[in-house]
Amino acid sequence: MAAGAAAEGAGRQRARSIVVAAVALVAAVAATLFLLADGERYRVTATFITASQLVKGNEVRVAGEAVGTVEAIDLTDDSQASVKLSIDEDFAPLRQGTRATIRQASLSGVANRYIDLQLGGADGGPIADGGRIGTARTEANVEIDQLFNTFDRETRVGVRGTIALFRDFNAGREDEANAALRYLSPSLASSSRLFREINRNTPDLERFIVETSELVTDVAARDDELAGLISNLSTAMGALASRRDDLGDAFGTLPSFMRRANTTFANLRATLDDLDPLVEEARPVVRDRLRPLFAQLRPFAQGAEPTVRDLSRTIRQDGPGNDLVEFLRAQPPVDRIANDTAERNGRERPGAFAETRGALKGATPQVAYFRPYTTDLIGWFDDFSSSGVYDALGGFSRSGLQLNQFTFTPAAGFLPVPPQLRDEVLQGSVDTGRNNRCPGSIERRAEDGSNPYRPSPQFNCDPGQQPIGP
Repeated sequence: MAAGAAAEGAGRQRARSIVVAAVALVAAVAATLFLLADGERYRVTATFITASQLVKGNEVRVAGEAVGTVEAIDLTDDSQASVKLSIDEDFAPLRQGTRATIRQASLSGVANRYIDLQLGGADGGPIADGGRIGTARTEANVEIDQLFNTFDRETRVGVRGTIALFRDFNAGREDEANAALRYLSPSLASSSRLFREINRNTPDLERFIVETSELVTDVAARDDELAGLISNLSTAMGALASRRDDLGDAFGTLPSFMRRANTTFANLRATLDDLDPLVEEARPVVRDRLRPLFAQLRPFAQGAEPTVRDLSRTIRQDGPGNDLVEFLRAQPPVDRIANDTAERNGRERPGAFAETRGALKGATPQVAYFRPYTTDLIGWFDDFSSSGVYDALGGFSRSGLQLNQFTFTPAAGFLPVPPQLRDEVLQGSVDTGRNNRCPGSIERRAEDGSNPYRPSPQFNCDPGQQPIGP
């Protein structure tokens, strides 16, 4: 029996050994499979300036969905955080241009950070397994303690009071406050983009501020005029306000006016349609008559070019006192000489026009006296000259006085008048002393007695002075 018991114990020992060996084999196979499967995951290393309380096992998210985990966090040689990310196969590989940002789910925890990935564009190449996202494409989380540490003690006390004020203000309305805070993140994101654009265009912003400052300075220097402008604008607006009834009536009649104007424009369209036949009929006239006229005007315009050029030179050319502009500039001195009273030749004297007007006014009686003798003067020119003759140079007149110095005898013909008899011959043919003739007495007396005539009964003339001879 002792031998059987020993044999049974040995069998049990072998069975336990076989079970342990099988369990060990299964564990080894499972570990091998796990290691092989884990080795197939896609990994990328992101470098951050600071890890921002990030720990191993934190999630990696894309648009709020978990796509991986933080596998390891190491320190680089330049004291930056090297974070190894394990990404699921469905989102591998990442594309060039991907941004990694450390964010926190809330302010109430410590190890509640996660990495938010903003995937690169479709045109970006893939990031190889084991690749790296540099600090230019990463952004660490700003801790609220760091924000508060930038404040001095007085500011922190003020912020604390502000937070307490918001707490008391929202007491009993926490749900409404939380609903309002949901819109804070989009507002901050929009503000971030705004300030990013402002930071990118810093030179333009500086120039805008400088030019605005100069504008404000110029406006401040003209504050009196600006005040007057505002005062006048106030007066104008007051005047408009005082006529508000009239303006109301005008605006009331505006719709009917617009309707009538619409009708007028509609009728005008019909009128233009009626003008189409006229235009069609006028086309041959324009083509057959106006076009030849314009063709003839073209050489005329070309021939007039020297004339226009000379006219331009007449109006303005180089040199003193040789153009129309300088002639017009000389008119003010001529005006002063002709019209202004000034000291001339030792005493105050009126202008040339005033002196001429006075002289002509004094000569009016003499001119009026000689006016009735116009007929006699013209007759004298007709008798002793040729009046009203024209040639290539214009009108002209020639006059002359002839006295006969010869006498005619039947026997000897023409004989010179002796010098001692010439005075007697002149007195026999010329009647002197006739200095007060009446108008028209140069002609023989007409049968109707119309000449000579006296312009008035008191006119100073002698009707008896008439031409000598029969």
